[in-house]
Amino acid sequence: MTRADTDTDAASAVTESEPVEAAIEAFELGEPVLVHDAADREGETDLVYPAAAVDPAAVSRMRNDAGGLVCTAVSHDVAELLDLPFLQESIDHPLAADHELAYDERSSFSLTVNHRETFTGITDEDRALTIRELGRHATDPDPDAFAESFRAPGHVHLLRAAPDLLADREGHTELGIALAEAAGTEPAVVVCEMLDDETGGARSPVDARRYAERHDLVYVEGADLLAALR
Repeated sequence: MTRADTDTDAASAVTESEPVEAAIEAFELGEPVLVHDAADREGETDLVYPAAAVDPAAVSRMRNDAGGLVCTAVSHDVAELLDLPFLQESIDHPLAADHELAYDERSSFSLTVNHRETFTGITDEDRALTIRELGRHATDPDPDAFAESFRAPGHVHLLRAAPDLLADREGHTELGIALAEAAGTEPAVVVCEMLDDETGGARSPVDARRYAERHDLVYVEGADLLAALR
């Protein structure tokens, strides 16, 4: 191998690591990150926030600029301590008996919740409060305090991360929690799919990158996160 080859490989490695480092730094500052999972998986880019940093403006951005489902993902350990079930396993109905997914082996959905201090639970203020409080409870999970603070059903969907995160599953739930772990933030993140207003489908990675550039946000590929954090 020539010196030029070595320099090229080193430059490539630095280039590939930069979005991950930038994503971690953004999370440390409480800023959102755009994460594309993979073309052969969901093929979606999610807007991902540390849960404790979500305010009404963040919920508004997810509604208006992303347009997908606003969900809060928590780590497996937090879900276990709070006794959060997988929703599919809790529904006694034929619809839940055969829940095949084209992109994964199972769904991460758990309960839907509202904080008890919300009114309807759906406004930007209400959802921001619920999400922030979920982030706070994720740092010190106490099942009694959790039950006293939240009610179900509600307007914020909870997701359970896989036990071994990216070694088990490569969804936005796990990518977001792994990012939070690397940044040292609470083990709770908000994910919302970015949709295309014209097609109604997932926003393309190209368009998602352009959005990130326009708004000075970090865009990172799931493959880069897997390489750095798995």
